[in-house]
Amino acid sequence: MCGINGIVSKNSNDVDLLMSKLTKMNQLILHRGPDDDGFHVDSCDSGTVALAMRRLSIIDLSTGKQPMYSEDNKIIIVFNGEIYNYKALKKELENGGVTFKTTSDTEVVLKLYEQKGVLAFKELDGMFAMCIYDKTKDKILIARDFFGEKPLYYTKNKSDFIFGSELKSIINILPNKPEISTEGLNLYFRLTYIPAPHSIYKNIFKLPSNHYIDYDLITGTFSILEIEKIKAVKKLDISFESAKKEVYNKVMESVDSRSVADVSIGTFLSGGVDSSVVTHCLAELSDKKIKTFSIGFEKKAFDETDKSKIVAKLVNSDHREFIVGEADFKNSIDEILLNFDEPFADSSALPTYLVSKHARNHVKVALTGDGGDEVFGGYNKYYMGKLNNNYTSIVPEFAHNQILKLSSTVLNTKDDNRGNRFKINRLLKAFNYNGNQYWNIISLAFSDLEKNQLLKSNKIINDVFAEYKELLNQFHPKSLTDFRMVDKEISLEGDMLVKVDRTSMLNSLECRAPFLNKNLWHFTNSLPENFLLKGWNKKHILKEAFSNKFPPGFLDKTKQGFGIPVGDWLRGSLRPELESYIEPKFIETQGLFNYNYISNLVNNHISRKEDRSMQLWAFYAFQKWYLNTYVMIYQ
Repeated sequence: MCGINGIVSKNSNDVDLLMSKLTKMNQLILHRGPDDDGFHVDSCDSGTVALAMRRLSIIDLSTGKQPMYSEDNKIIIVFNGEIYNYKALKKELENGGVTFKTTSDTEVVLKLYEQKGVLAFKELDGMFAMCIYDKTKDKILIARDFFGEKPLYYTKNKSDFIFGSELKSIINILPNKPEISTEGLNLYFRLTYIPAPHSIYKNIFKLPSNHYIDYDLITGTFSILEIEKIKAVKKLDISFESAKKEVYNKVMESVDSRSVADVSIGTFLSGGVDSSVVTHCLAELSDKKIKTFSIGFEKKAFDETDKSKIVAKLVNSDHREFIVGEADFKNSIDEILLNFDEPFADSSALPTYLVSKHARNHVKVALTGDGGDEVFGGYNKYYMGKLNNNYTSIVPEFAHNQILKLSSTVLNTKDDNRGNRFKINRLLKAFNYNGNQYWNIISLAFSDLEKNQLLKSNKIINDVFAEYKELLNQFHPKSLTDFRMVDKEISLEGDMLVKVDRTSMLNSLECRAPFLNKNLWHFTNSLPENFLLKGWNKKHILKEAFSNKFPPGFLDKTKQGFGIPVGDWLRGSLRPELESYIEPKFIETQGLFNYNYISNLVNNHISRKEDRSMQLWAFYAFQKWYLNTYVMIYQ
């Protein structure tokens, strides 16, 4: 596990200058790889290629140094991530006469590329962002894994192509401050995060998951290509019992492959279905007591440690539980939010950071339950298609508009408890007669109308989902498979995986997600949808596959989620800071927000006229980024 950086300079042959920039880029991501670093700078007729990496040693602790070179030194790789099927791939290569000098997965990727070129990327089961400099073809190839677990940012100007694992490495070596991207701004205030290909900066992009950059050193141009073509999946003719057995075997196999490490390993155990299943599998596969970690909250409405204790006792793990309160979070808010390098308002990043910090004192790798909801159909929002169809077929649109007006008063919540009133109100706002209901339900901050009121100028307002609709080849997602694909491309890549990567790597902890296995993903896509979502029973086949491993009914218990009471904090300890962010002269100078709209929102929340926790947390996180990162660039 590492971080990577690179500069391809068309005009500069100043090796010392490029090394200075690379050193700065690397130093800024020291947390991603505190164990080692490496550099390669190479001038040629077409320019200079400068590569760097930082390493967190997990596999092949002694000989896995990077950059790594081919036998003839004409192919160089820097690699961030883990390849879980590298031993099988290595055996195939050895059977074909290929020899190896190390036991690292990076060398397997290098040798596989030598044999198969870019087709090698498709054979990798793992999480990765990598750069291969191929002198024989005068190309730079930069690839990102199937789900987008590992980050990769890039930008290009007239002379340089620059890439890195984190935004901070790029923006701190640019000659001029980048402008704010209107696409990124609009996406953020709808979703609370910014999915690929956009970032908060104009002309700085994220490489989409399951894609690679093909950069031609001769012409200085590049294209972005898909690694594995996503096609419509033919549904299997399979019985539920056979599919259930297959699910059990595939999940066990995935946990097994993701538990390979030359360092200590444990699990994050929340007590929900996904983390409980992963913990059970690891305990079954391990020949010694495993380590499990959970985090609890002083506010009981958000605490669910009772569930994690049941599982820990069941598998007889070495369990550690950490109870945290507002003070623990307040002391870490700046460190956590600013490390994202762009606005990011998923508040569960805070507890994820704290559990990572505590776990890092005991292990270097942690397995998580991330991806279980997307792979097996576990979110409440997956009911949206059925609910929307039923509702809109009964309630005329004019009546719905009247219900919305009434619900804004009757269902108005005044506290940050996200109970039934909150959920019903959100559901009513999501119902749509034009097929946009799923886009509405995944918009966690401002609705489209609210966003357009929040932002000051029509020049910075746009249709945030236009290109994603085109990307998914359908304007109106309808089926469970559609919804899950939207989540894979947008929510999973842009939110969940960003949250876990940044917060865990900030603590130099590697997190692995067994459910994010593309063979498992393809298999569940091929199953009848009622195997996943049966009536109102979410993750049906996963629960059935593992039901006999847990107490009766345990996997059917509802789970609160990893939420924290940020709305309370914005009325309490964070209130002075929030109010400073709506100071009239500052808002006017900033030129982004409608002062009357945002000041009313803040004042109504503070006075408990209404609860606007999610919207104001998004605003708070943006303003903190703006003042502490954007304004501070180059000062």
